[in-house]
Amino acid sequence: MTVPQETTCVPRHVAVIMDGNGRWARQHGRPRLFGHRAGAESLRAVLRSCRDHGVEYLTVYAFSTENWVRPKEEVSGLMSLLKTFLKKDEHELHENQVRLRVTGRIHDLPKAVRTELERVMAATRQYERWHLILALSYGGRTEIADAVRAIARKVKAGELDPDQIDEPTISRHLYLPDVPDPDLMIRTSGELRLSNFLLWELSYAEFYFTDVLWPDFREPHFAEALAEYSRRQRRFGAPA
Repeated sequence: MTVPQETTCVPRHVAVIMDGNGRWARQHGRPRLFGHRAGAESLRAVLRSCRDHGVEYLTVYAFSTENWVRPKEEVSGLMSLLKTFLKKDEHELHENQVRLRVTGRIHDLPKAVRTELERVMAATRQYERWHLILALSYGGRTEIADAVRAIARKVKAGELDPDQIDEPTISRHLYLPDVPDPDLMIRTSGELRLSNFLLWELSYAEFYFTDVLWPDFREPHFAEALAEYSRRQRRFGAPA
């Protein structure tokens, strides 16, 4: 776990569960993929807001390990939408010096998608100020299990004493150990659960839930989430 830092008014890292695309599509009498396409516009809006407000890291739950059980047509459409997003928005990443990263089992993704992701990640690797992290084929329990397996291999090889395993040891073996833990987690659409998202990293995050469906979530909604965050006192276990 990242050592908690002194609270500031603006979170350094915001994580978002982008929920409600399917319901939004149903409300508009359209197929689910229509909602996912509309949700991509919200992602662009929130990414702009992060830069405007000084949020350095934005992690979005784009595709979970559980999402593979969805209908093949929807999964294929989501993968196609991801490729389109990368091709259409790469120039904006460069213009704004945003580094693209992925957390999750990227090797599970179709080869064409993986190739495009790796290309854009390599092309933006030099940027250090702003970070967009896509959680793809991601599950919090899977991440922890993968970390435990990596640690077990080191113990078996005699490279690590089991008695020396502590929280920082586990953190170092997560998918993106250099990324600070999220300060704020936003979930849209009125659902009140984590859905296996960043279970280790969100231990000390502030949670913000809104009934707004993700395709309707724009800059003013994000600003309100940041305003609510600034009104909270983060104590990290200390007395009030």
